[in-house]
Amino acid sequence: MWVLAQGLGYMPQKQALKDHEFTKGLSEAQINRLAEIARPVAFLEDEVILVDGARSTAFFLLLTGSVVVELRTAQCVMAVQALGPGTVFGWSALLDDQDTLFQVRARERTTALQIDGTTLKAHCMAEPELGAEFFHRILRVVAGRVKATEARFAEMCGIKV
Repeated sequence: MWVLAQGLGYMPQKQALKDHEFTKGLSEAQINRLAEIARPVAFLEDEVILVDGARSTAFFLLLTGSVVVELRTAQCVMAVQALGPGTVFGWSALLDDQDTLFQVRARERTTALQIDGTTLKAHCMAEPELGAEFFHRILRVVAGRVKATEARFAEMCGIKV
């Protein structure tokens, strides 16, 4: 299967996984495993990809375009973090019965590789080396999201970050 990758045009899905910042450095066997369960998806500008409070089911690796992670309330929507090619979102799909914490919306036409969270988690549990590496990388993503959220709250309180 071929996918559109940032600045590189169309390439095999396996190559896109090898080159993606999040999966770069995984073993050939690990890349092959992910290539078997990933599928390309595309989103239109302003399309809501993940709805906050909904059951989280998929993990995404951004290939082209960009998305914004948003905190949504009845009164307003606040951008928490913008993500571009080489980044990921949807990590809560790897947790049992976890609702999506933030809304994620495409800022422009965007392509990604989507992996079913239940399937990915099963592979990570069955292959401890893949699981340890994957969850270590996810932890960095979560830490980045927390840091971005803290920065936005500090900004709201008038504190320079």
